[in-house]
Amino acid sequence: MEHIIFEVGTALVLIAIASIIASKLKFSIIPFLILLGMMVGPHAPTIGILDFSFVESKQVIDYMGRVGVLFLLFYLGLEFSVPKLIKSGQNIVFGGTVYVVLNFLLGMAYGFFAGLPVYETLIIAGMLSVSSTAIVAKVLVDLKRTGNTETELILGMILFDDIFLALFLSVMSGLLLGGATSVAGMVFSVAISIGYMLLFFIIARKGTKLLNKFLDINSNEIFIIVVFSMLFFIAGFSETLHVAEAIGALLLGLALSETEHSKRIEKLVIPFRDFFGAVFFFSFGLSIDPFTLADAFWLSLGAAILTIFGNVISGMIAGRNAGLSHKASLNIGLTVMARGEFTIIVANLGIAAGLMPILKPFSALYVLLLAIIGPLAAKESKHIYKMLDKMLKWSKKQEKKEKAKPEQEEIKHEYYS
Repeated sequence: MEHIIFEVGTALVLIAIASIIASKLKFSIIPFLILLGMMVGPHAPTIGILDFSFVESKQVIDYMGRVGVLFLLFYLGLEFSVPKLIKSGQNIVFGGTVYVVLNFLLGMAYGFFAGLPVYETLIIAGMLSVSSTAIVAKVLVDLKRTGNTETELILGMILFDDIFLALFLSVMSGLLLGGATSVAGMVFSVAISIGYMLLFFIIARKGTKLLNKFLDINSNEIFIIVVFSMLFFIAGFSETLHVAEAIGALLLGLALSETEHSKRIEKLVIPFRDFFGAVFFFSFGLSIDPFTLADAFWLSLGAAILTIFGNVISGMIAGRNAGLSHKASLNIGLTVMARGEFTIIVANLGIAAGLMPILKPFSALYVLLLAIIGPLAAKESKHIYKMLDKMLKWSKKQEKKEKAKPEQEEIKHEYYS
């Protein structure tokens, strides 16, 4: 235990190096950090004073990773607000519903045909249904698409997906962690989870004035102590109710998102989110034995292919329903394809509940594949569109419609004349 600080420091240096390499390559750091964690760990060698097995420090690194999850979901809650969904309009609700339902049903069918038990199938369906907010946001910024016509719909669908994630984790944590053995017990556990979540929605809508007064603190030092105390207390208290601690963090962020202090909290939280979030992905990779990944290779590859198909189809349906072009609609599906932090959080819920061990290597490979393929597909969307356009004749069909419009107008004019 005497070298624990040195081991943690070594891990952080490796994380920093991987982050710099990812930045130079203009790529998401998530797959780099997971791969880095997989390369070291118990199977790694000791070189002089550098022990890359991280045996002594693993508990500390894992705890820092758990803190990273809290900050990730707390920040997500701060970004979300109930009025945003109301103002977003029917297109976002329709697009988000199509996206979630299609991917969830594909996940359920995939788990069923793979011969997995019910709970494992539900977890995999959840994993296939949640995109990576972090990677999607980075892709939009890196590709300079924040002003594109489809971007508002993309962000709205991601927001809708985040709401689904909160509901899914609340329900599944009630089922898996609530200890319910009967149908009535399961319903009661789920009811507690949903009721607990609704309580925070009510606080977000009705308790804003009280929270504004409570957080009216001039000193940044005292302010951050108060906010972080609330974060860890609520997360821990949520666990006692068998609601995932990450959901407790998200719900607190949701409650504080409506206050006049939300932007101030965001600025203070971002460095902690980025730092501990990076440790989370590294710790996740650290817990995976790369020699066991072969067992989940085909299962992960099949899920990745199914996700690509489901995202392109749902993106096209959502975009065309909103009146967007085929190209813009395709951009939606390719952009939201990436899987990352939230997929891992869903997998961790199943792992924590003692479900099949294959969930860990499956989730690692699945996230790695789509964290790489997703941003690349979005970057090469023009070429992908040209290829699909040759096959499906989208542009020619559009030209025919545009030519038909003047003819129809002329017929109408002659008729009414």
